[in-house]
Amino acid sequence: MTTHVGGGQEATPGATQGAPGLMTTPTGEDPQLLAGRYRLDEQINTDAAGRQIWRGVDVVLRRQVALVVRTPGGDAAAGMLTAAVAVSRVVHPHLAGVYDAVDEGDRAYVVREWVPGVALRDIVADSILGPEHAAMVAHAVAEAVAALHAAGIVHGNIHPGTVLVADDGRVVLADTRADASATADHDVRCVGAILYFCLTGHWPLREGAGTLPDAVRDSAGRPVPLRQVRAGVPRQLDVTAAELLDPDLPAPPAGALAADLARLVSQGPDNYDDGGPIGFDAGPEPRRRSGSKLLLGVTVLVLIAAAGVFVGNRLFGSSGETGTQTTVTPTTGPAAGEPTGHPIELRSDMIRVVDPKGDRTELQGVERAIDGDKSTGWETQHYTRANFGGLKPGMGILIRLPQSTKVRDIEVILNAGGATAALLAGPSDPGNTADGDAIIAKFDRQGSPFKSVGQIQEDIAGSRVVFPVDQEAQVLVVWIAKMPSDGSGKFQVAIKEITVTGE
Repeated sequence: MTTHVGGGQEATPGATQGAPGLMTTPTGEDPQLLAGRYRLDEQINTDAAGRQIWRGVDVVLRRQVALVVRTPGGDAAAGMLTAAVAVSRVVHPHLAGVYDAVDEGDRAYVVREWVPGVALRDIVADSILGPEHAAMVAHAVAEAVAALHAAGIVHGNIHPGTVLVADDGRVVLADTRADASATADHDVRCVGAILYFCLTGHWPLREGAGTLPDAVRDSAGRPVPLRQVRAGVPRQLDVTAAELLDPDLPAPPAGALAADLARLVSQGPDNYDDGGPIGFDAGPEPRRRSGSKLLLGVTVLVLIAAAGVFVGNRLFGSSGETGTQTTVTPTTGPAAGEPTGHPIELRSDMIRVVDPKGDRTELQGVERAIDGDKSTGWETQHYTRANFGGLKPGMGILIRLPQSTKVRDIEVILNAGGATAALLAGPSDPGNTADGDAIIAKFDRQGSPFKSVGQIQEDIAGSRVVFPVDQEAQVLVVWIAKMPSDGSGKFQVAIKEITVTGE
């Protein structure tokens, strides 16, 4: 009997238990279709724990997924399933979303977000990162760990193969696999190890090493300081990594580490040598965002993930490290992709709401989407279905730049994960009327002046999405085709902030 441990649809009646390692399903079903909905397209690898890693498709929601299959199921898979169920309740832009966890007795599997992009392992194998980008990656991982710890979850499997840089620029932590020996302190120390790895290409911990190059060690077996491995590493990063990796020093809370790394990133690399170490013993302080500096860094990570050579399709390497779909790495040195863009100032007279087939009652408050305050934003009414109740094809915000401008990317902050969004570009505003908005809604159809830029982002795992543009544009539309749940059985979308970065 198929048992859905958490998330997804209800159990499929009549599902048979397959022999270990075989993809068997009820008579008459596609032999590569699990639980009546998950189609197995390609086995990527088998990880160090013996789990099969598959790329697949959820045929019900028509989206790509990753499936982690373990044989046998039952008690042997209880830890994997328990961790998956716990993580499925945490929605965070730096965590891979978990959609389902299924136990069939002879096998069990976890269905999670398929992250197209590149593993940190593969990026650094080609070119170690500069201090600013290394700090940004460490900050993102710390934010993910802080979110897990706040929910009472230990990750237990943080290493350069489970840290992914997605095509949209997100740094994503995947594959929670905590066992009985995993601790929250070790998760925090792994953030320091990630920072060390980004700057040196060597892994300083014994756990999670696999085939990664080992760190240079002193006579006591401890990794030598960063500055002894690579010249020019800022003192703050050197001391921060050393303190996190020193087992004789207490590990700070993940939230405090994330806040301090955010402050460090916001200061910029020119100030990394000022003052000394981050100072985890200074006591707790409020969590802070690093604002435009982090946005600029995400742009760089998009370029890192999108530039260079093809390095293969995989989820896990031979050592059990998580990889991704079509992945690429940079081909230049540590200074590659240094940010040169700048945020484009947006005024209220440059934006408006697009509302095809609407009653034009949801047009107010659009200026709050560009006020620099992520706690405010433009929002829709509440609908009974995610597709705007079936009443309209979608809604969005149109941006009219003063002139044709080379746009690098657009960052959009939403109210919650689960939305489907697209970025559109057109030659001009067809008019602030229902008819004009209907023209925009026909984007990508034959004869339509509006075309989508890049891929439509379906079921966005977090509340933040970055659309790479890298082209001349004057009229752009942030288009929402599917709204996230409001938690009460209805659906609503709010666009909290839009940031356009140009060259």
